[in-house]
Amino acid sequence: MRPRAAIPLLVAALLALPVVLAAPPAEATRIKDITTVQGVRDNQLIGYGLVIGLQGTGDTLRNAPFTEQALKSMLDRMGVAVRGVPLRAQNVAAVTVTATLPPFVGVGSRIDVSLGSIGDATSLQGGTLVVTPLTGGDGKVYAVAQGPVQVSGINVQGEAAQITQGVATAGRIPNGALVERRVPGSLQGLDTLTLELNNPDYRTAARIADAVNAYTEKRWGRRIAAERDLRTVVLHKPQNVGATRFLAEIGHLEVTPDAPARVVIDQRTGTVVIGQNVRVSTVALAHGNITLRVTEDPVVVQPDPFSFGETVVEPQTTVSIEEADGKLAIVSGTDLQTLVHGLNRIGLRPSDIIAILETIKTAGALQAELIVQ
Repeated sequence: MRPRAAIPLLVAALLALPVVLAAPPAEATRIKDITTVQGVRDNQLIGYGLVIGLQGTGDTLRNAPFTEQALKSMLDRMGVAVRGVPLRAQNVAAVTVTATLPPFVGVGSRIDVSLGSIGDATSLQGGTLVVTPLTGGDGKVYAVAQGPVQVSGINVQGEAAQITQGVATAGRIPNGALVERRVPGSLQGLDTLTLELNNPDYRTAARIADAVNAYTEKRWGRRIAAERDLRTVVLHKPQNVGATRFLAEIGHLEVTPDAPARVVIDQRTGTVVIGQNVRVSTVALAHGNITLRVTEDPVVVQPDPFSFGETVVEPQTTVSIEEADGKLAIVSGTDLQTLVHGLNRIGLRPSDIIAILETIKTAGALQAELIVQ
């Protein structure tokens, strides 16, 4: 039996221990949100067209000969003879039209298109895109775009002032393209389906396979999933269920995704993102700023009276160096919360944290992948 006098000492010792709060567990996520079906993908379309109806903000045909050539070709197809006639219109702009063709989209469906000027037009506000065929990588036409252009940018200028907000030479047309050809492909008749992870990881792939097998053993009485590598999980579809219904049931299952320890740094914006699994071995560091200041104070020297000399300017340079106090601190991270608390305790700015993390990585104490953008 423990003596009573030792109980207060034991409580005091426990209260003196540092408290380390564990990071909250990762949230479970549906399989459909972290994977895609292999072969089910979008297709990119592109086309060249003309935007008409601009209020004097179109291409200068003298500086954009391709716009004049396209305009003449369009008028020729309409029966208007303009060959050899110089055009001076400023209400037409040549644009590149792009769109994304979703999988399994049918003929007659509508998709959004985006367009941007390729000439010297100053604004596409108020313009209308004429019929523009959109082709895929195989050169075949899959959609045709046409309609009024929506522009969010503003570009207004006068003789002595100009106001610009956003990009006025780019816009979009919601539901502006009509699908004319369907991309071949279907899930019907496939006995094997492959799931691709959006963020490849071995443990996540294994968890997906385990969750699917646990469900299918109760649903169909057998295991049908197997992880192939860190990126793909193979599913053998039961014969008595369709592919669409099968993927709907599998995609609703929840798993807890895992990810490698990673630190992402964006030096342009000073953004630092530290993953949950990042660990830092115990290191001692000191960080201080050094300021080098060079000041030029030129001095004007006047000649003596009646010396017939000249006034000259002599340079005078003052150089000073200031070094801020740097505190030596011990930083160790057994979990993400402890690491962030240790960096904040030193009182660092984002640029300082970036420099410290890069140096800790060089020293071999940062147990994570460091990505600098």
